[in-house]
Amino acid sequence: MRKLCPNIEKADGLETVLEVPIPEELFTSMGSNAALRWQNMLAWMKAQPPDKWSQPAIAGRINELRFLLYLVGSPLIPLQVQVGHSVHKPVKDSSIQASTAKYIVQQYIAATGGQQALNAVHSMCVTGEVKITASEFHQADQNIKVKSSEEGGGFVLWQKDPDLWILELVVSGCKVICGSNGKVSWRHSSNQQGPANKGPPRPLRRFLQGLDPRSTANLFLDATCIGEKIINDDDCFILKLETSPAIREAQSGPSFEIIHHTIWGYFSQRSGLLIQFEDSRLLRMRTKEGDDVFWETSTESVMEDYKYVDSVNIAHSGKTRVTVFRYGEQSANHKREMQEKWKIEDVDFNVWGLTSEYFLPPSDNQSEKNL
Repeated sequence: MRKLCPNIEKADGLETVLEVPIPEELFTSMGSNAALRWQNMLAWMKAQPPDKWSQPAIAGRINELRFLLYLVGSPLIPLQVQVGHSVHKPVKDSSIQASTAKYIVQQYIAATGGQQALNAVHSMCVTGEVKITASEFHQADQNIKVKSSEEGGGFVLWQKDPDLWILELVVSGCKVICGSNGKVSWRHSSNQQGPANKGPPRPLRRFLQGLDPRSTANLFLDATCIGEKIINDDDCFILKLETSPAIREAQSGPSFEIIHHTIWGYFSQRSGLLIQFEDSRLLRMRTKEGDDVFWETSTESVMEDYKYVDSVNIAHSGKTRVTVFRYGEQSANHKREMQEKWKIEDVDFNVWGLTSEYFLPPSDNQSEKNL
C-alpha cells in the first residue's frame, strides 16, 4: 500500500501523506515509470468538475461505483452496538438458547484476547485494501457469473469511544465517506453534488467482520443459539439475532420500510473465533407510480488470517458475497451478485490526539434523510 506521495513540484520537498492509501497494483498500472505514475495518480485523485458528472457515460459509471461502495464496501447494521463499553450480561433468567449464546460469546472474548485487553482499546486506525467484482442484473431464474474484472481500492477507518467512527473508501476514482458521531450517521460520495444522506446512528458492518471483537461480542450478547454447522471443515455454533419491530420502524423512511433484518454469527467450536458473519434484509420501497418494489439483500462474510495486535486477535483478511433480489407486482424479478475481498494492511490502537471533532458530520442546510 502506497501511503506517501512525493512532492512533484519540489524534489527536496516533504512527502504528502495520502488521505487513503493506494494499493500497489493500482499504482503500478498508472504508468511505465515512477514519475509518470505519480503524475497520473494526482490527476486521477482530482475531483471531476460538476459539468462532467452530468455526462451520461461518466454519471452512469459513478452511480455504479457508488452503488457498489454503499452496498458492499460500506454497509451499515441496523442495530446500535454499544461500541466502547464493557461486555457483560447476566446469564440467569435467560432461556437455554440465550444462555448458551452468552457462554459462546464469553469464549469468543477469551479467544480474541480477553476482557482486559479488549477494554484497554479506546480508539483505533485501520488501513486496508479491497477488490470488488459484480455481475449485471439478471432474471432471477438465470445462472449468474460475476465479472472477471475487479475494481481495486483502499480505505482508512478511524474509531473512538464511545460510538464514534469514520470510513474513507476510494475505489477506481470514486470516494465514499461515511461515519457516526454517536448521534447521527451519514454517508457521502465525493462525486455526488447533493448533500450527505443522514440517519440514526448505526455501526459499520466492517467492524463486525473480525475487526472489532468488543463490538461483535456486544452485538451477539442478545442472540440465541439455534444449532451447529460445519464451515470449511470447522464445527461452528450458530448465533441468531432478529431486529426488533421498534428498531425497524425507527430506521424506515417515508418511501421505504424495513420488513425484516436478521443476523447470524458462526463461531468456531475449536478456536472460539467468529468464522462467518451473515445478515439478510428485506426492504419495501414505494415507487412514484404507487407500486411496491421489494429489495432483498443477503450478505455473507468469511473471516480469515486472525493475528494478534497489541494482545487483541483480529481478522486480517476475508471475503464477502452479496446477493440482491429485486421483485414486485409491476417489476420483473432480477438478481445480482457482488463480491469483495479485503486485506488489512495496518492496525494501530489508542491513537494519540484523536478528538471527537474529527467525527463531525458534513454540514449542509438540507433536511436529514434516513440512509
